[in-house]
Amino acid sequence: MERNYTTQMDAARRGIVTPEIETVAKKEQMPVEKLMELVACGKVVIPANKNHKCLNPEGVGSMLRTKINVNLGVSRDCKDYNIEMQKVMSAVEMGAEAIMDLSSHGNTSPFRCKLTKECPAMIGTVPVYDSVIHYQRDLDTLTAQDFIDVVRLHAQEGVDFVTLHCGITRKTIDQIRTHKRKMNIVSRGGSLVFAWMCMTGNENPFYEYYDDILEICREYDVTISLGDACRPGCLADATDVCQMEELVRLGELTKRAWEKDVQVMVEGPGHVPMDQIAANMKVQQTICMGAPFYVLGPLVTDIAPGYDHITAAIGGAIAAMNGAAFLCYVTPAEHLALPNVDDVKQGIIASKIAAHAADIAKGIPGARDIDDKMADARRKLDWEAQWECAIDPETAKAIRADRSPEHDDTCSMCGKFCAVRSMNKALNGEHIDIL
Repeated sequence: MERNYTTQMDAARRGIVTPEIETVAKKEQMPVEKLMELVACGKVVIPANKNHKCLNPEGVGSMLRTKINVNLGVSRDCKDYNIEMQKVMSAVEMGAEAIMDLSSHGNTSPFRCKLTKECPAMIGTVPVYDSVIHYQRDLDTLTAQDFIDVVRLHAQEGVDFVTLHCGITRKTIDQIRTHKRKMNIVSRGGSLVFAWMCMTGNENPFYEYYDDILEICREYDVTISLGDACRPGCLADATDVCQMEELVRLGELTKRAWEKDVQVMVEGPGHVPMDQIAANMKVQQTICMGAPFYVLGPLVTDIAPGYDHITAAIGGAIAAMNGAAFLCYVTPAEHLALPNVDDVKQGIIASKIAAHAADIAKGIPGARDIDDKMADARRKLDWEAQWECAIDPETAKAIRADRSPEHDDTCSMCGKFCAVRSMNKALNGEHIDIL
């Protein structure tokens, strides 16, 4: 069937029900007409590059189920693409809606093409990472056109969304030097753009040539994820001048993208104290006019290396409850190393717990159904039914098997003192044997 629209936003604005809109509406238990209104005004995005043929589309927006992203990719120290592909398929099996390839070494194009040919999840990238690798040249020798050409390459290869650090300008250089942040810029892409500006004396190419980028994204229906180069990398830098000034510019860039029918997400912090998270979400919603907010964490404390999947899940649940639409997972390896397969699993589970808890709090239709089924299974001491409801049944089964009880209708913690067992027997008029 001939495609008679450019982007999902263009289609929604013209009243065209795309296959992707129809699929997402069913998943979200939302009338197609309502979803189209949200896509048309930019409050929901459906990242769906026209060249990603095996995509199982998802909607991202605060009124939909909270989605999670899994960051993967090779580095100079860990460069086995087969292992990364194992992580990809494992992540998809565990329910990740998006995969971001953050590879920073080697020939990245074949892996990216493999993802868009075989992976049904949304695929995202950060083209500025790939620019140095693609051209095999030092950062300061690259031109603005070089960066733009890599954005086009990723779009042609079927990438559904690209993180672009468009919001920092040469003014940001003075701000960073003047305001003396503890952690300066911790965004990898943001630091590369910052360094390029410092070395060349030129303006940020992703800002200066934003209109050219919009044309590419419109042509292939690539969603722009406006990267927060100045996201706080520690609690002390949260909600500071640099972060807020960049957010204002991201709001302006959001409006410019919408004028070209290009879908937009806005990326958010970082490391934020719990008492500032809700305010951050509300400010973003106001400045960026309801565009979906995509947050890393936020991490609520700086002192938990090895456990940052937990600090991020705490912050992610609060953020999503207050309007964030998309959570970027964090693994136990955050700040320490490239995550291995087990780290990826731990990060996904923590992020899914956060997203699910937030969806319950927001009253997303059907979100609590599985929790109610779990409560029924626990009341009946039906272990098989509990595994069916569990977010990670393998781990739950392994723990019970490792410490199996004497009697199947108890666990090894309470034994016959089990409150559920005692109540079931009492209400059935049965004798309750303890000893």
